[in-house]
Amino acid sequence: MPPDRPTPARGGPAFLFDLDGTLVDSVYQHVLAWREALEEAGIELSVWRIHRRIGMSGGLFVNALLRETGHAVTADEAARLQQLHAAAYARLAPQVRPLPGARALLDYLSEAGVPWAVATSGRLASAKSTLDLLGIDAQAPIVTRDLVQYAKPDPDLFLAAAERLAVDITQSVVVGDSVWDLLAARRARALGVGLLSGGYGLDELQDAGAYRVYQDPDDLLRHLDEVGVRVAQ
Repeated sequence: MPPDRPTPARGGPAFLFDLDGTLVDSVYQHVLAWREALEEAGIELSVWRIHRRIGMSGGLFVNALLRETGHAVTADEAARLQQLHAAAYARLAPQVRPLPGARALLDYLSEAGVPWAVATSGRLASAKSTLDLLGIDAQAPIVTRDLVQYAKPDPDLFLAAAERLAVDITQSVVVGDSVWDLLAARRARALGVGLLSGGYGLDELQDAGAYRVYQDPDDLLRHLDEVGVRVAQ
């Protein structure tokens, strides 16, 4: 471990991580995939408007975006758009890279005996390649959209992740890059920590309830003591 990082000591809250924009640099691939899906369905929408909704559940995402266009969405149309997005994202997935410090952060927490899980609004089919990129094996605690009734901004994903770890959600830290992650954290009664690596601004994340905001996973790793992880002196 690099010498400028503290030596792990056992102890600290559980960490519940979002995936896209939090551990991997994939937000803009999702934005472009949604644009392609929308255009294929004959709907034009600026990419900045799409970006503002990344991190929401797919169903809410589609409804929110298309409400801006005045286009009524049927259940079949919403399902087709999500399928088109999944196909487009699969083509862009080879461009995705881990964010700085992501793997080191997970390794550090494991070494320190701090439980962690990943809770993503993505479905397993699209999330699997990303998890593989991070070197997260099938035995790791992962909660995807397939496993809960509602995704973010509802708290279900984080509640399920805490349950998977057998920890109290109120003693957990939710780490995410979007206002939707932090809203879900507040609704789950967990402590929220924001990362700027998904494109949201500092003020936005703080206004959504972030206790602390860091640049990326590497920055969080260097400040774990600020969120309750004990380190050896």
